[in-house]
Amino acid sequence: MKKKTIIGIISLFVLSLILLLAYKSKDLNVNKNIPTNNIEVTILKKEHNLITVQDKDNIVYTFKSDIIDTDIGNNIILTYSGILDKNKEIQDISVIEYKENDITTTSVESTIPIELNDEGIFSKYYEQAYELLKTLTIDEKIGQLLLVRYDDNIDNLKKYQFSGYVFFEKDFKNKTKEQVINMIKKVQDNSKIPLLVAVDEEGGIVNRVSTNTNLRSSPFLSSSELYELGGFNKIKEDTIEKSQLLYSLGINLNLAPVVDIANEDAYIYNRTFKKGTDLTTKYATTVIETSKNTKVSYTLKHFPGYGNNLDTHNSKSIDERTLESITNNDLLPFKSGIKAGAEAILISHNTVNAIDEVNPASLSPSIHNMLRNNMEYTGVIMTDDLYMGAVKDIQEKVKKAILSGNDLLIVTDYESAFNEIKEGLNNKDISESLIDKLAFRILSWKFYKGLLYVNQK
Repeated sequence: MKKKTIIGIISLFVLSLILLLAYKSKDLNVNKNIPTNNIEVTILKKEHNLITVQDKDNIVYTFKSDIIDTDIGNNIILTYSGILDKNKEIQDISVIEYKENDITTTSVESTIPIELNDEGIFSKYYEQAYELLKTLTIDEKIGQLLLVRYDDNIDNLKKYQFSGYVFFEKDFKNKTKEQVINMIKKVQDNSKIPLLVAVDEEGGIVNRVSTNTNLRSSPFLSSSELYELGGFNKIKEDTIEKSQLLYSLGINLNLAPVVDIANEDAYIYNRTFKKGTDLTTKYATTVIETSKNTKVSYTLKHFPGYGNNLDTHNSKSIDERTLESITNNDLLPFKSGIKAGAEAILISHNTVNAIDEVNPASLSPSIHNMLRNNMEYTGVIMTDDLYMGAVKDIQEKVKKAILSGNDLLIVTDYESAFNEIKEGLNNKDISESLIDKLAFRILSWKFYKGLLYVNQK
């Protein structure tokens, strides 16, 4: 009787084991039928079980995963099920596995790490930019991400090695042309890497240089006034004359044109072309194409279109337009400008609810993904000034600007901006490989612009 009991228990155990194996086999077969995808990404951020990554096209994704155990800055090949949606803040995917990606170069002939080579608008100069990048300290790389308000503190320029300065009307007031040239030459002579020298010379109500009659007899007219006087031929003439004046002073970057579309009662309206979507689109193309034959770069702004929103200099601004309206109207001038060879695009601080209701555009990965992916833009993305009213109270805004996809940050308080980036590196919230990637694009742009040469100082 005891022997029969033992046999019965063994038989029951064997039967249970067979059933369990059959169930597992069935489960595995089901899992094998789930479609999977692979994607090469760089780890940008890890926070609890949230992982933020960037792919080779500079698209940023955030998703939940408990299995990824690698440091920020590392390159991995991610295997996942589900569909990536660049417009979603948190992705609905299941991470199946990952492995370290040990591919470091794009080809046998190229020395450029694969994560840096997007074959973009500045790619002709990638080799030179990478060789220069390798000679820079981490502090010098951080400096290349900052476009700061001008001051005459040469010691701080030498300490932080900014990417460049933004000059305002007060900086030119009552100065002679020779004094302006010497002012700019002084900072260039004291910078290890040639500086971006930027102004907002839009024409009309926003002029920094031409309000000084020592530099021009009268301020530049607005784009709408020029068009009324002589159509797009007048726009071309103005772009050429403006570029010649700026370049003669040592200025190499104009934070214009404004290609926003707005109603007559909107804050931004008097700075716009005032002619609707189709003509504003042609205006964007005209300015960018004409500027390519000058030595001054131009900047499309304010992506993804300012619309009828409040003044972000003073307060937070919420954009309630539909995605369809933005796509069919506001994005078109930017698309045409990109096609014409735009080198730089400036992002607004409006919070665009149809795309990202949490973050202002300047700090939104979804906005940057739209620009990089949908619009295939490979040039420089810069923020509006991060100390404007719409974003001034946002915690860690400088770090967020870096992680959301900007290359160049316009800042007033450059010391705190630098320190926030450095702290992010020390805390491993920001990887050095990401700083390399952003500095690399800025250096490539400077080579493209002719500011840097192979045997540069």
